[in-house]
Amino acid sequence: MDGVRRRARQADVAKLAGVSQATVSAVINGRGPEAGIPEQTVQRVLEAVRQLGYVANPAARSLRGKRNRLLGVYTFESIFPLDQLDFYHEFLVGIEQQAVADGYDLVLFASTEDLDGRRRVYSDGVNRLALADGSVLLGVEPGSTELARLAAEGYPFVHIGRRTVPGTEVAWVGADYASATRDTVGRLAALGHRRIAYVTGPDRMEVFLDKEAGYRAGCADVGLPELMYVTSQLDPAWVDAAHAGGVTAVLAENEPLARQLVAALGERGLTAPADMSVVVLVTMTESGWSSLRIPRNEMGRGAVKMLTRILAGSDAPGDHQQLLPCGLPEDHMIGPPRA
Repeated sequence: MDGVRRRARQADVAKLAGVSQATVSAVINGRGPEAGIPEQTVQRVLEAVRQLGYVANPAARSLRGKRNRLLGVYTFESIFPLDQLDFYHEFLVGIEQQAVADGYDLVLFASTEDLDGRRRVYSDGVNRLALADGSVLLGVEPGSTELARLAAEGYPFVHIGRRTVPGTEVAWVGADYASATRDTVGRLAALGHRRIAYVTGPDRMEVFLDKEAGYRAGCADVGLPELMYVTSQLDPAWVDAAHAGGVTAVLAENEPLARQLVAALGERGLTAPADMSVVVLVTMTESGWSSLRIPRNEMGRGAVKMLTRILAGSDAPGDHQQLLPCGLPEDHMIGPPRA
């Protein structure tokens, strides 16, 4: 993000629509009919509003020339209500803590869901987030179209989690999954494991590619073969094949895969870690598993810090991406291979 694009004003709408600013004010405040404004003119103003992405600034009436000091929180999937065991809880706690520390209020954007259940930033061509000075984005967007559009418009935002959009610089704060996964492979190798499998699902977003890259680098470090499995189902037959192939440790991409693996081991009378060490790289609760410990609170706080720097124009080029270290797995389901 090279700069913050100026918010569209009523004067811009008036110029595009070819009407007075008073007419624009009447239309956007729903007073077009009582002001005697023809329907054709009303539609022309509304079309200009859509083209410019104009959103009324509630603070501008009394604080002309100043920002709202509002930060948006937008999620690409429904994550509310939350409890303390929810994966997203600590992200949101960190966002709130840092917003309070920096003197900003938060706005939750939760009414952006279409009839098909998909959440979209834009409604009728208008950026719904423009009410806030800038926004923190969470969750997984199926594509990158809306991120590219936000960046092209100069709307300030920071994504929690590394994201790449071709031809566009996206600000993000992410977890260093690659380094943590690489170190985890090294730790398993130090315990004596010589055939360490990596099991992942068919989705290949940045977060998954980072862990895969870490696994490959870890295997290269200690001279072990790469044993990659892409699947959505682990069953006893898979366990039989893995055992026959000498696999003694598994890195599971997510908790559902890890649960399937532990259940399949149980059906064969086997347990983790006595018969197979199991590391789940991302869990929803991190409770009871040997899993990477994601710095979720720090990521939430870091995203707000980065966003406020962007709004203040104080970031140097290249400061819009940040990786934070993950904690390594505990020993719950990790042990040396059976002799």
